[in-house]
Amino acid sequence: MELLDGFPVAVVVFVILVIVALFSTLKTVPQGYHWTIERFGRYTRTLTPGLNFVVPFVDRVGRKINMMEQVLDIPSQEVISKDNANVSIDAVCFVQVIDARRAAYEVNYLEQAIINLTMTNIRTVLGSMELDEMLSQRDNINGRLLSIVDEATNPWGIKVTRIEIRDVRPPHELIAAMNAQMKAERNKRAEILEAEGIRQAEILRAEGEKQSRILKAEGERAEAFLQAEARERAAEAEAKATQMVSEAIAGGNTKAINYFIAQKYTEALKEIGGANNSKVVLMPLEAGNLIGSVAGIAELLKGEKQ
Repeated sequence: MELLDGFPVAVVVFVILVIVALFSTLKTVPQGYHWTIERFGRYTRTLTPGLNFVVPFVDRVGRKINMMEQVLDIPSQEVISKDNANVSIDAVCFVQVIDARRAAYEVNYLEQAIINLTMTNIRTVLGSMELDEMLSQRDNINGRLLSIVDEATNPWGIKVTRIEIRDVRPPHELIAAMNAQMKAERNKRAEILEAEGIRQAEILRAEGEKQSRILKAEGERAEAFLQAEARERAAEAEAKATQMVSEAIAGGNTKAINYFIAQKYTEALKEIGGANNSKVVLMPLEAGNLIGSVAGIAELLKGEKQ
């Protein structure tokens, strides 16, 4: 009776032990995580997402490592720049575990280690730069920090994907001085542009006056050339007329001489009478000579008609 009474109890205990062994053997790892397995306290292997089997009562889960990309908030800190400006800087760091074993066993307090490492390198990198470089070279700063921190965390099985400087806050007095400097710089640029515009206008005006003088000189030159040509033609006509008179004199024609003298005489009287400062002209002339000259002209013209 005692054996029969104890049999059901043993069966129940056996069933319970089987169930516990099954639960200890099956491990379900969620997506985005890797679990490390330790056997008697020593790392043996890494479980990937899904259903996994382990040796019950011998193997146990050591660390549950998040393999997804994580964002670490880097606390704000005071940094003294190369030109002794005290600025407050904070940043964010994007990291991802690529080796669960090294992330679990190569460093303790992984996130805290990454944050402290990033803060230290921010002070190192930004402390070697002037304030103007801090404000204007964000991409360069991010690239340098990424390269340094990623190389330092590589033995931990960590991949640093991005480091972004979130804010650079100089003191209020320095911000006011920077605003005044920026305003002065803008005023300077405006004055330079205005002076450049005045200079260009003066150059264009001088070029216009130069072209105007050149065109005027060319016009005067052409006018002088035409006047010289007209005088040359007049001289040629005068020479021809003189030659004709000379030939008439050589031929014994005295009427031609009277015609020539009368022509010159009347032209001289015309010029004297047409002067602007001449109101009254008194000329002691012998009218008989003038009339004789006119008569000679008439006879000469009559002879030409015959």
